[in-house]
Amino acid sequence: MGDVHFSRERAGKVVVLIFFWTLSLISLSCAARLSVSRQKLQVQNHLNRLNKPAVKTIQSPDGDIIDCVHLARQPAFDHPFLKDHKIQMRPSYHPEGLFDESKVSDTEKPKKGSNPITQLWHMNGKCPEGTIPIRRTKEEDVLRASSVKSYGRKKHRATPQPRSADPDLINESGHQHAIAYVEGDKYYGAKATINVWEPKIQQPNEFSLSQLWILGGSFGEDLNSIEAGWQVSPDLYGDNNTRLFTYWTSDAYQATGCYNLLCSGFIQINSEIAMGASISPVSAYRNSQYDISILDPKEGHWWMQFGNDYVLGYWPSFLFSYLADSASMIEWGGEVVNSEPDGRHTSTQMGSGRFPEEGFGKSSYFRNIQVVDDSNNLKAPKGLGTFTEQSNCYDVQTGSNGDWGHYFYYGGPGKNPNCP
Repeated sequence: MGDVHFSRERAGKVVVLIFFWTLSLISLSCAARLSVSRQKLQVQNHLNRLNKPAVKTIQSPDGDIIDCVHLARQPAFDHPFLKDHKIQMRPSYHPEGLFDESKVSDTEKPKKGSNPITQLWHMNGKCPEGTIPIRRTKEEDVLRASSVKSYGRKKHRATPQPRSADPDLINESGHQHAIAYVEGDKYYGAKATINVWEPKIQQPNEFSLSQLWILGGSFGEDLNSIEAGWQVSPDLYGDNNTRLFTYWTSDAYQATGCYNLLCSGFIQINSEIAMGASISPVSAYRNSQYDISILDPKEGHWWMQFGNDYVLGYWPSFLFSYLADSASMIEWGGEVVNSEPDGRHTSTQMGSGRFPEEGFGKSSYFRNIQVVDDSNNLKAPKGLGTFTEQSNCYDVQTGSNGDWGHYFYYGGPGKNPNCP
């Protein structure tokens, strides 16, 4: 009888344990479902904020959807300080020979002999005057990010700090660079012509870009940065296409700023170029070079020009503290993320994936590098320095001549016998 009583008691405990275990599974399952539905709601709300009502929609051959959004309905005007902002359609003054009428007007065709910039979506239509093209953000774009909040943002410490070549400090962010730079003066703009490539990316969470940086403040928590160029970023865009991009931050990539139009800030005025959209064609190995000029002249706002003929828009100066007046440093060059897959250096390419010494037609370059001084003149930079964390992985070489002015070749393959 004692044994029967004991087994009944044990059976009762087992039943109770199973009951509690089942309850735990049910509550975990409910919590998981709640978490998924909460995330879905967060993502949907974010998409509703980013994707504005379109006057016209264009399907790009690469799968992008381009929305033609009225100028006054663009994301910039979600910013509380821009509620009553009067859109400027051109800079009030500019360095001699830049931003002339033909470079501002969307309706006037590029001058004979200049290369118009083409993006893949142009094959299927164009946006009407008075609208701007915006690459539509899809659910899968946001879900690739580590969180809704981090979508469209660079990680902290993504700017090359030439004076600190301590590899422990630099590499903890996983970012590597090959750049030329100037510092020690007040800069009111910068310009360069760069060629566009399609570097190979090893890991989806890595990227490769070429850009200019307009910098103010220190490299601590208060860095102001305006950036523009081209990038390949599978994580941000979901493919390996080369795309035009811009970026800004006023607090060292912590809480402010974003890529392209993925937050309020940059005001676009151009109806022909979509930021974040694929550039076509790009340079090919041993083939012709394809150039993009990017310019940020300073006159109360920081303006951006893409190619020879397109003024894209501007960053209002109130977004910044140090850059509200002028920049203290300009950088030009390449950046990659090295996530060290399998404990080895990434094979993600910078630029064309070739080292600088291979020269024209093979290596990527920045040429006709200039800065804008306090007299509003474009001039060659004085004391151009270079910086790279590991020159056997990615390198940079400067030069100057009559045609190209100040220039440099940069880039590299990443992992190779000298860069294990």
